[in-house]
This record gives sequence, structure tokens and C-alpha cells, in this order.
Amino acid sequence: MPGDLTHIDLLVGPESDGSRLDAYLAAQEGLPSRSGCARLIEGGAVTINGTSATSKSESVLLGDRVGLDLPAPEPEPGQLRPNPDIPLDIRYEDDYLMVLSKQAGLVCHPAPGHVDDTLANALVAHCGYAHLGLLQGEDRPGIVHRLDRDTSGLMVAAKDDATQKALQDLIRLRVLDRRYITLVWGPIAFDEGQITTGIARSRRDRLRMAVTDEPGAREAITTYRVLERFEAGRRDEGYTLLECHLYTGRTHQIRVHMRHVGHPVIGDPLYGRGDDRQNLGLTRQFLHSWHIAFDHPVTGESIVRADTLPPDLLDILVGLRGRSEGRTAAGDEICPQLGY
Repeated sequence: MPGDLTHIDLLVGPESDGSRLDAYLAAQEGLPSRSGCARLIEGGAVTINGTSATSKSESVLLGDRVGLDLPAPEPEPGQLRPNPDIPLDIRYEDDYLMVLSKQAGLVCHPAPGHVDDTLANALVAHCGYAHLGLLQGEDRPGIVHRLDRDTSGLMVAAKDDATQKALQDLIRLRVLDRRYITLVWGPIAFDEGQITTGIARSRRDRLRMAVTDEPGAREAITTYRVLERFEAGRRDEGYTLLECHLYTGRTHQIRVHMRHVGHPVIGDPLYGRGDDRQNLGLTRQFLHSWHIAFDHPVTGESIVRADTLPPDLLDILVGLRGRSEGRTAAGDEICPQLGY
């Protein structure tokens, strides 16, 4: 980020005794050119034995201690600026990939209104461009799949192109297992179900996706299991807690599918009912990527990670506890893993 500084301490050796300060600095590995070092000296960023250097032509002597506050390098054209201020909740990491839990409100990669404050900027700060897959472009370093800004939970990032492609292939072959928790409006009668449709961008509203059988639509498959049902209240028809399993990864897939079957996700600003009372006070969609499992494409290790619900979603369920109609067998298995 702008203003970040790295402090460097140097000890003048016999081979540099009597050298000009700018020439001495430029000869050190990792420091700017001679003219760049001269600008740092003129800007007051260099000290000799604790005293600010006053001239680029000043000599350094054997045993002198030279200090330098080096600004973070500017990103190359087309690259993202690293943002080390965005925390990364990493659940698994090796030389090839990482599994992390994304917080709600964080955009995955640059978009209108979000330039330096995305997950991609945080990945660049953590790994550097040289250690991130760039198959999706320099504006999406490391990104294998994305979560919507206000969807929280587990996702995968890749540290090189080969791993990035291999992980995307696992998704395409439907063997990278991604499971989500969502609370939807109304009672769902059957404990299990599958939704298979085409999904394409809406012709009426370009911000939305829509179920359609038009030729350009892409197949989308979501299965679900009911975990718990909540009885109707005075101002609503009740709610159902679901685990959804994605076999495809279309934009807004779960949100679009649940609206399509008449059970919109609670708190969803695009596909929900638009009634704040029925959103239970939630200010974002109740959707959390809670479980991810796959075989490591390089080492073959079985990677399985689960994530508890964040506090805002957990609070909603705790508030509904008195209206519970009981958990299903799947709910008895999964809810304790969610911290609920």
C-alpha cells in the first residue's frame, strides 16, 4: 500500500571504504539504480551512523552503518497493488495452493468501486505475483473460483498456473466438493432435492442471473438437504435451513435456484423478497461456504476442511431456536460442526 516502508541496515565493508554514498547503495542487491538511490538520499530516507545523509556524493567509510527506508515497489503496469491490511484466514497452505475462509463484504477480485481492497490484493501481498496462478489474468491472481462479496466461507487459491488449471479441472469434472449452508424463506417439504436448470444473465437486469432455457444458458445443478425447519410466525411462513451441494459453479447459482423454486435466501438483496422483517435483521444473504474437499492435484493428499458459521449468521439461528420443528438426521450430523 502507499506509504509502506522497509527498513534496511547495511555495514560498510573494506571493499566499499571511501565510496560515494549513491554508488555504494546502488551496488547492494535489491536496491534501486544509482539515480533512484540518489533520490532516496535527497528525500531524507538514508542515514549514516544514525545521522541523516545530506549529499549523494558523501563518502562512506569502513565500519559505517548505513540505514535506508525503502518504499514498497510500485506494481508493474496491469498488476494489482498488494494490500497487506486485508486479513487472510488461511486454513491450509503449502507450496501449491491454499484454502482460506473469506469474510463477508470482501470482493474476490477488482470490480467497479473495488480496486485495491479485494481478496486478490491480499493474495498478492501474501504470496507475490511470482507465486500465484495467473491463468485468469493479472487482475485475478490465484483465483480458482469465487464467492459473492457478501457470501462468506471456504474457497481455494492457487500458487502457480499448473495448480490453478488442475483445480479448475476438478471443478469442471465435479470432483471438488463444495457445500454451503443457507437459510431460506418458507417450509421445504422433502428432506432432499435436486435443482437442474439453465442459468444465464437476465435480459431485464444485467446485475441479475436468471433461470432460462435459452441457447446461451449454462447448465446448473444444485442438490440440497434439509437440516432444520422453523415454524411459521405471525408475519412469515417459516424458514428452512439447508445444506446445498454445488455440482456446477454458475454466478449466483444457489441464490438463483432457491428463488426459482420459491424459497429465496434470507437477506438476499437481489433475489430475496425485499421484506426486512422476513430478513430477520440480516443485512446480507444467509449463505456460507462451510465445507470443501478434494484430492490435492500435486501431492494426492486428501484435503478436507470445514468452517463454522460466522457470528451474524449464527445469531439468526439462535434467535429462531424457539421456533424449531426439529432437525433432520442430516441436521444432527452437520449443525454441531457449524457451531450451532
